[in-house]
Amino acid sequence: MIESMNNTQVKRIGKLKKSSRFRRQEKVFIAEGFKMAAEGLAHGLVQTMYVAESAGEEYFSKLSHTIGKEKIEWVSDAVFRQLSDTAAPQGVLAVIRMPEYDREKILEGAALVCLEDIQDPGNLGTIMRTAEGAGMSGVVLSKGCVDLFNPKVVRATMGALYRMPYYITENMSTEVEYLRGQGFQIAAARLDAELDYTHADYLGKTGLLIGNEARGLCPETAEKADVGVKIPMEGQLESLNAAVSAALLMYEVHRQQETLKK
Repeated sequence: MIESMNNTQVKRIGKLKKSSRFRRQEKVFIAEGFKMAAEGLAHGLVQTMYVAESAGEEYFSKLSHTIGKEKIEWVSDAVFRQLSDTAAPQGVLAVIRMPEYDREKILEGAALVCLEDIQDPGNLGTIMRTAEGAGMSGVVLSKGCVDLFNPKVVRATMGALYRMPYYITENMSTEVEYLRGQGFQIAAARLDAELDYTHADYLGKTGLLIGNEARGLCPETAEKADVGVKIPMEGQLESLNAAVSAALLMYEVHRQQETLKK
């Protein structure tokens, strides 16, 4: 049993939680809680599972038949509390290999959501979760987005992280040009757009562009889009939350594309 914060594995977990660079270097991330750990197991991505001593009876039998016992490490309750990011830890934490997807395979789909410099972990996690619910083919992230494997993002995805294909692009403006060349019509969410988002045509291959929470899209990226769309707002609001905006647009794409299939 691991009983010291000076343990090498404990130090590694701490570094994985804090450093996006280290996560990329190791190609793993941390997922806490039984649901996220179990889903990681179901996808064959768990490297090592850590179980708090007091959670053993409840979770060990559920986990040990899926993952070899040699991959389960017992941790004292005191150490686990220090490792946990939650107020009421469930006593299960896993080091999980990052899922990998082929960009060209993703582009065979009909609907993408492209995120430029999204910074809030909750927003990114919610968009990933909603993208799965709305049937998006994939999520394209600019390198300026908050790290997809930040522990707060991981929690906010509620497991969608394991199922929603994604890739990261160095330059979203350049990526938009490439997507257009692959037959995608790109619709940019813009406050200054004239076209109501429900009046745009999303029946063909569609890419939705969502910008940074404070600045919106970079001008050079917005200009590359085929069309700008707006979400009408009442009252004195200047803008909607990025995740809310993305959800409205994604479900409109889903509605139109599903109608076409009927």
